[in-house]
Amino acid sequence: MALRLTVQRAAWHAHIDSIAGMVDGLVPVVKGNGYGFGRATLHPLVKSLSDYVCVGTVYELDSVGERVTPVVLTPSPAPPPSIAATPILTVGSLRNVEALAGWRGRVIVKLQSSMRRYGATPDEMPDLVSAAVAADLDVVGYSLHLPLAGSDADRVLEIEAWLELIDDQQPLWLSHLQPQSYADLRVRRPERQFRLRLGTSLWHGDKSFLHLHTDVAAVQSVRAGEHAGYRQVEVTDDGHLVLVGAGSAHGVAALPDGASPFHFERTRMALLEPPHMHTSMLVAPDDRPCPAVGDRVDVQRPLISALIDEIEWV
Repeated sequence: MALRLTVQRAAWHAHIDSIAGMVDGLVPVVKGNGYGFGRATLHPLVKSLSDYVCVGTVYELDSVGERVTPVVLTPSPAPPPSIAATPILTVGSLRNVEALAGWRGRVIVKLQSSMRRYGATPDEMPDLVSAAVAADLDVVGYSLHLPLAGSDADRVLEIEAWLELIDDQQPLWLSHLQPQSYADLRVRRPERQFRLRLGTSLWHGDKSFLHLHTDVAAVQSVRAGEHAGYRQVEVTDDGHLVLVGAGSAHGVAALPDGASPFHFERTRMALLEPPHMHTSMLVAPDDRPCPAVGDRVDVQRPLISALIDEIEWV
């Protein structure tokens, strides 16, 4: 039993190459679960795309190869562990600078966007830069993590406002800007240095060549009124219990509206109860399609929050 991601290899690589060809200053992002592919799968591809790779935290540095420079996106609570590659860290407050006491290395100053997740405000930024320099940190750029909501026009307005406040000799690292809007910005501001961090849109911006599914492990007949599952849920219809090999251990859960994420023959299969660990229990009433043992059931789940057992390249 497994949660499996089937990937059309040639189409996937063609997509990545097309994005890389459009973005001058591309920096791949490889963090968390590796966007469903796993960090060990993605890191070997990075060197052909950039000299840098963005990771989530200092705890992900051990998965980075020696041929690229890792850039840590989240401010670190302490100096990084000793590793082969020397990272570029992020600081967004005076406390972040204090946390790196005794460490000497490169940092990027995080600027606060309308997301308000981390970062210095315009009033705080000069003091933050001064504190980093006083702590013998080498400031090598600024970063702006823009919200997903709104339009690219809104995001560009935020960028333009910050460009008037920061050192024009330092690059500005950006997130969540479409490649065409980024290219237009570079044309309008040729005197400035930019880098565009891409994760989701780079690795699976086109989902037509990706397929997430799991195996049917067991099928049992059941009658209305019988009980089953951890919580002894009452079955409402005659039909079959279908046990599939994906659950909470894989990051699989009910959809935000409570609906089941599992589909068979383009029909949503009802959950008997919430997915648990490595198995989910589904119900197929007699008037609905029912898979057999060994069949595959489609799983509706964002890859950024799924823990994949197996990648199947086709």
